[in-house]
Amino acid sequence: MDTLTIAITIISLVLGLALGFGIAKYLERKNASKIIQRAKKSAAGILKEAKQEAEGIKKDKILQAKEKFIELKSEHEKVILSRDKKIADAEKRIRDKESQVSSELAKSKNLNKDLEEKIADYNHRNEVLEKKQEEVDKLHSSKVQQLEVISGLSAEDAKAQLVESLKDTARADAMALVQDTIEEAKLTAQQEAKKIIINTIQRIGTEEAIDNCVSVFNLESDDVKGRIIGREGRNIRAIEAATGVEIIVDDTPEAIILSCFDSVRREVARLSLHKLVTDGRIHPARIEEVVKKTTKQIEEEIIEVGKRTVIDLGIHGLHPELIKTVGRMKYRSSYGQNLLQHSREVAKLCGVMAAELGLNPKLAKRAGLLHDIGKVPETETEVPHAILGMQWAEKYGEKPDVCNAIGAHHDEIEMNSLLSPIVQVCDAISGARPGARRQVLDSYIQRLKDLEDIAFGFGGVKKAYAIQAGRELRVIVESEKVSDDKASNLSFEISQKIQTDMTYPGQVKVTVIRETRAVNIAK
Repeated sequence: MDTLTIAITIISLVLGLALGFGIAKYLERKNASKIIQRAKKSAAGILKEAKQEAEGIKKDKILQAKEKFIELKSEHEKVILSRDKKIADAEKRIRDKESQVSSELAKSKNLNKDLEEKIADYNHRNEVLEKKQEEVDKLHSSKVQQLEVISGLSAEDAKAQLVESLKDTARADAMALVQDTIEEAKLTAQQEAKKIIINTIQRIGTEEAIDNCVSVFNLESDDVKGRIIGREGRNIRAIEAATGVEIIVDDTPEAIILSCFDSVRREVARLSLHKLVTDGRIHPARIEEVVKKTTKQIEEEIIEVGKRTVIDLGIHGLHPELIKTVGRMKYRSSYGQNLLQHSREVAKLCGVMAAELGLNPKLAKRAGLLHDIGKVPETETEVPHAILGMQWAEKYGEKPDVCNAIGAHHDEIEMNSLLSPIVQVCDAISGARPGARRQVLDSYIQRLKDLEDIAFGFGGVKKAYAIQAGRELRVIVESEKVSDDKASNLSFEISQKIQTDMTYPGQVKVTVIRETRAVNIAK
């Protein structure tokens, strides 16, 4: 019973499912047909609207195309008009050119016609000239024959004599011209040399540097003298032995004198005394210690002075030993002139003079600075200082021109470069200027007095002035006693007297001035 019920139930369910499926299919077909109808209606409406919009767009595009066509047409017409205008202008220019060419052709035809007429005239004249030339040649040959008969010489002989005569005349004229040129060159060279030397001297600032062989050490009180002397003079003997300087203790208040020809030793002694007096401990052991430290300090200062000097002068690549030698020049003097100051001055003069002559001023400065290094020897030597300085320069790799300038500045060797005479001249300028050296200053003053005394030794001399460092003597004479002719003779006599009685460098120009004045006073 149960199985039958289950089977009936299953069959009922299957039938129900089949019936439901059939009903669902039917309803689905019915709905699908409705949807299709609605879609067809919607599509028809869309097509209708699309056709209407397409018609509107078509009309708009047609209108736009017509407007664009009209616009393009107008632009095309404008282009055509501008082209027509250009073509018309070109045709006008062509017509103008054609007319111009026609006129030029007409002118050219006229010129050709004139040229042909001138050529014909020239040919005619040329024929006439050729005929006349033949007549002149015939006449010349006949005259030459007549002259040969009259003179007894052929034309070739006469020509040879004339040539020889002209050669002699030309040779004499050439010799005179050469002589005049040489004299003018000498005068110009002297003037240029004086100009260069004067310009060089004027552009260099100089100082008077006169050193002595003694230094004065000032003391705060005379009580310090006893401490410096020490017990039985042992301190002063220790100082003299350590420094090589003679110490003079006399009655001069608050001062002692350091005497030595070597400036370096004097400076070492002076600084050592200053340190000992300041410190207060003065005994032989302390003296030796202080002198050693001071000597080392002076050596360092010498190197520093040498470096500063070459830097100031713009000299580079100098050997360290030469730099040290330059620094030691500070403590050397020549005839009272400080050697370093003299060498710096000569270097500056050489640089300026070399620049004026178109040479290398740096090389000239180098030679000028080193020209007296032979005066700073560590030991005594019999070799002249110029040769010794040249040997040192060669040893430390200086250029041949610099070495030759050092060795030849006192004419010990032959000069073979232009730097040598420049260094020699600048050394003489630096040493000979007034105030540079004691004996030079004294002789300079005496020479000026002697020049003026020679002038006063002649009659009619009113005043006499030695100027231009003794290179010119101006003599003012009394116009009542000396005439113009006598003034000229007086100038010659004074110059001859100076030449015979005095020794002087260079030349002395004697100028005699005779002046007549008429003075009245209106009251």
